[in-house]
Amino acid sequence: MNRHCRSTGFTTTVALVCLLGGFSSGQVIAGSMAQPSKKPLVRSAQRPIVKPAYSAQSSKARADALSKARIAARVKAARETTVPRFKTDATGTVVPDLHAAAAIIYDPQTHQVIWEENSHDQRSIASITKVMTAVVLIESEPDMAQVVSVDRTDTTAASVTHLRAGQQVSVRDLLHLLLISSDNAAARALARVSPWGPAGFVARMNEKAIELGLQNTSYADPSGLDADNVSSAYDMARLIAYASSDERISEIMRKPESTVMLSRRPVTIHSTDQLLSRADMEGNVLGAKTGFIGRSGYCLATLLKMPQINQPVAVVVLGARSNAARFAEVRNLFTWLTTKAQDLLVKKDHEEPGPESPDQPPYPR
Repeated sequence: MNRHCRSTGFTTTVALVCLLGGFSSGQVIAGSMAQPSKKPLVRSAQRPIVKPAYSAQSSKARADALSKARIAARVKAARETTVPRFKTDATGTVVPDLHAAAAIIYDPQTHQVIWEENSHDQRSIASITKVMTAVVLIESEPDMAQVVSVDRTDTTAASVTHLRAGQQVSVRDLLHLLLISSDNAAARALARVSPWGPAGFVARMNEKAIELGLQNTSYADPSGLDADNVSSAYDMARLIAYASSDERISEIMRKPESTVMLSRRPVTIHSTDQLLSRADMEGNVLGAKTGFIGRSGYCLATLLKMPQINQPVAVVVLGARSNAARFAEVRNLFTWLTTKAQDLLVKKDHEEPGPESPDQPPYPR
């Protein structure tokens, strides 16, 4: 009796719900017996994203901030490339104001360090490596007319190169590509066809560094792409002086541009050394090599002639902040040096020549 009443009451309730909601009794009963849904509730409509209203004041503020940032960048660049740029040291002496990581002014004839900052710090030297590549190549007395077939291993991931696999190029033109346009594939090709082969060539580079007393210098490849090619400003000053004493090398390094034959097709290459195209440095560059990878920063090793006393001086800058800055740094050091040239000349005239250090091979006259 009670069960019937309860059943009847339930049925009546279901019927009422169906009547009001438009559902069948089966749907309601099934729904009442089903488990609650585990699906999250979905909003019928998402709130629209409201963009901030345009404001002339905020737009002007953004434009002003961008303008200030650009001006600050230009001022910073101008400070790095301004010549001359001097400062006073703790002793009251006017000295160069260096922004690069390391630098040196070195007299290769007397082995005198005229000025330096962090010159013995060991750093990655990038394509200045190619100076030693040229030195080792030349000492093997290569046949400059020998034609070399460029291999795919020479050009793979070479970064900077004019060469393509299969091209026929003379050793002479490969040397020009190496020292003028800093061609990485040319460096690999020259090492590959050398009497030592690729690995033996690098070993010979390190042997030569020991022979020259370059104590902070170590080579890992002939191009400088490997960041493990390391040296110091002091060592590179001595190396650029040594390499430039060989006319077969310095004559190439002095060229602002040259024409090479790549599979019988003439191609004009341009020097990476911007000092060669400056009127104020005309005739003063006796030899030079640039270098850059991310680890090294912008580098430059150069042998310059001091007009007042007609003698060479090595100037090296490592870790400059930009391409333009490395040339400005060298010009700044050279400008400072020219103001001291007369004093240096008088000092040298009154000095007796001293014995040359055994670990420093004399600069070849």
